[in-house]
Amino acid sequence: MANTYSQVYLQFVITVKGRQSLLNPIHNEELQKYITGIVQNRKQKMLAINNMPDHLHLFVGFGTTMSIADFMEQVKSISSKFINENGWVGGKFEWQRGYGVFSYSRSHIDNVVKYILNQQKHHKKKTFKEEYLEFLKKFEVEYDERYLFDWIDYD
Repeated sequence: MANTYSQVYLQFVITVKGRQSLLNPIHNEELQKYITGIVQNRKQKMLAINNMPDHLHLFVGFGTTMSIADFMEQVKSISSKFINENGWVGGKFEWQRGYGVFSYSRSHIDNVVKYILNQQKHHKKKTFKEEYLEFLKKFEVEYDERYLFDWIDYD
């Protein structure tokens, strides 16, 4: 749209269906490059991406070319198809329904990028569930526990 300018910084958090640890670290680089291509092909700017075996963080400079819901639906469906076509999991790979999305100011970009790129180190101290609930609290997001991700506890 002519004369419409915007730059919003959004961190997306998505998780593997059933919170299963299906994203094998040997595929991380290829998966992250592929998802970066999905983001760029939708005219958005990838600022950081990283994943653990059971979830993924994207930090995106988000413009006005599409809605957040359409963007996330496309990222999840296209990347799921890619994972399945490459046979990276036994059975069918799916992302869990829903996602988290959190906004940041420009002054927070460096800290968010560092946070995302250090996920492996960060999760040695904190579970994904603890991390996600902290996001919801920090951003004062009201939620119903019945509709949060399906948590699998690995005790």
